[in-house]
Amino acid sequence: MTPPDDFTRAVEAVLFAAETPLTIDAIRAHVGTGEVRAALDRLTADYADRGIRIVRRGERWQFQTAPDMAHILRRDREEPRKLSRAGIETLAIIAYHEPVTRAEIEAIRGVQISKGTLDVLMEAGWVKPAGRREVPGRPLMFATTPAFLVHFGLQSRRDLPGIDDLRAAGLLDPVDLAFDRLEDGDEREGDDAEDGEMAGKAAG
Repeated sequence: MTPPDDFTRAVEAVLFAAETPLTIDAIRAHVGTGEVRAALDRLTADYADRGIRIVRRGERWQFQTAPDMAHILRRDREEPRKLSRAGIETLAIIAYHEPVTRAEIEAIRGVQISKGTLDVLMEAGWVKPAGRREVPGRPLMFATTPAFLVHFGLQSRRDLPGIDDLRAAGLLDPVDLAFDRLEDGDEREGDDAEDGEMAGKAAG
């Protein structure tokens, strides 16, 4: 393996010392002018088979333990408080529909959410205010954060599982599946009705 140049080594050093994932601009602020993205690509390839890797989370990069080595790490840490069902549902709605207002979250869930639910998600660093929707009342919108991607091991929101993935993993509630079937049935009935109407016009 060809040793990296000094600029690539500088990028490596900055990432190694960083306490949080860094954007390209943040890295450039430390290392100066140069091809930061090319250096990151080189380092990503160099560390691909090592015990630690360089990973991208959204538009931020960081060192991370290789997944197959995580089981050998042991350390005492404070266990985070588990999310309630309301918290999990609210986080999922924000992740899939962001930016989204409280009213829109409640419309999707079908029930009101307490202020505490959003507070817990923001305290965890997974959700943040994302401006105001330009409608009467200008309600506050919410979106996920880079920390959300890091915690759940996602490169971007495009990596969120789809409905088929959730169904295959058994993570969809039977009620959700029932609604899916009901919606499919409504669509088919609508198509049948439309087809019948068109056939009637043709016969006339």
